[in-house]
Amino acid sequence: MTGPVELTTPRAKTLALLLLASTQFIVVVDASIVNVALPSIGTSLDFAQDDLSWVVNAYTLVFGGCLLLGGRLADLLGRRRLFMTGLILFSLASLAGGLAANDIQLIVARAFQGLGAALVSPAALSIVTTTFAEGAERNKALGVWGAVAGAGGAAGVLLGGVLTEYLGWEWVLWVNVPVGLAAAGLAPRLLPESRDDHEHRSFDLPGAFAVTAGLAVLVYAVVDAERAGWGSLQTIGLGVVAVALLAGFLLVESQARKPLLPLSTFRLKTLRGANVVGLLVGMSLFSMFYFVSLYLQQVLGFDALEAGFAYLPLSIAIIVSAGVASVLVTRLGFKPVLITGLLLVCAGLLWFSRVSVGGSFAADVLGPSLVAAVGLGFSFVPVTIAAVSGTRPDQAGLASGLINTSQQVGGALGVAILASVATSVSGGVDPRSRLSPSQLVDLTDGFSAAFLVGAAFALAGALAAFFLISTRDSRAMIEAAKAGEPTPAAL
Repeated sequence: MTGPVELTTPRAKTLALLLLASTQFIVVVDASIVNVALPSIGTSLDFAQDDLSWVVNAYTLVFGGCLLLGGRLADLLGRRRLFMTGLILFSLASLAGGLAANDIQLIVARAFQGLGAALVSPAALSIVTTTFAEGAERNKALGVWGAVAGAGGAAGVLLGGVLTEYLGWEWVLWVNVPVGLAAAGLAPRLLPESRDDHEHRSFDLPGAFAVTAGLAVLVYAVVDAERAGWGSLQTIGLGVVAVALLAGFLLVESQARKPLLPLSTFRLKTLRGANVVGLLVGMSLFSMFYFVSLYLQQVLGFDALEAGFAYLPLSIAIIVSAGVASVLVTRLGFKPVLITGLLLVCAGLLWFSRVSVGGSFAADVLGPSLVAAVGLGFSFVPVTIAAVSGTRPDQAGLASGLINTSQQVGGALGVAILASVATSVSGGVDPRSRLSPSQLVDLTDGFSAAFLVGAAFALAGALAAFFLISTRDSRAMIEAAKAGEPTPAAL
């Protein structure tokens, strides 16, 4: 490590972790905080209804597309440097978004927010990975990381409702500015600088372009598929372009002298398996937040503020379960905890599939949300630990970018697929319009079908964890925790 900061005491490490986890919380919150503010944004900036979703999609598109690039840049240019650069970009984009005078300005600002987040998130996670020793110490740190990251999606709905109700929609963006700039200012005092010093800092520009463009086109094709149609020329054509770009990326990486993503990385069985599971975790959980919000507001009649507060029990359960998961991983290994978590997510979504028009928060939302929240804590923490377990320090940013990319692309896929399922079952009922009693029944049937498919994704994730993640690596991590030493992962 270089730079004046040395994390040699528990207090110094705790302060560093709090700073890193807080910034990750803001990054995750920003994916959901604008959801409840969308009606106010549409009215204020005169958005066309079909374009309003791009306030969310612009962030998701750039964030998901640039995460792998951000992770590798952190390894090569310095993790603290990329962390600070991303925070400053994120903060300035948030300021510009709140000041936007029209729809185009806001969408562009949200895209730059996504770019800033794509620099911050893998850099922060790789700093955690390189700062805390593999085993019990890292598991506790990633338990905190998982708690704030997992709770961020739920907390975003609550914060968005409160800020929109009392201060105006602009504040769902402006709230990031003081937090982001303060975190960037504190970083040189609390975080050490580190980078991959084993290699020349050459950069694989063709690979970077191919993977960033490929992921961005893939995410765009998915998030716009509900509007354009899954069988449309646009969706199929963009899918072909995305596959071609990603195939080209793999070809470039196999021949590059200093590849952006060394293909040898995928020799790590647990890293491969963790990213498959991360994709399925994103597909099941991101969509859960989306459809629960719609059910609360469109069927149960909650306003934005009430819907936000309805997420409080879920947020608290995620925080508590993530802490418990970090302890269990140290004792039992990441594989059994991950499988248990995904089975709990599956059970929660199956319970959610019983929603009804005449239901209530206590009967139809509270119980399944608590089960799913515990499952989320038990899934998010071990899959993150598994994804970075056994990686070398010079691979930390890359591994962090990979697992973040898997989860974000999974989230985009999940919401798009389940939204299409819900629309098909409901007969095309628009949840944003005023609905008749029969349309409410159709809409709720669509939500129920979406939750069932989400449960299938979670079950697939549990099966993938069982077959694709190395039991030997999981047990080796337990021994590493006992000995206080990292152990190499199995190939």
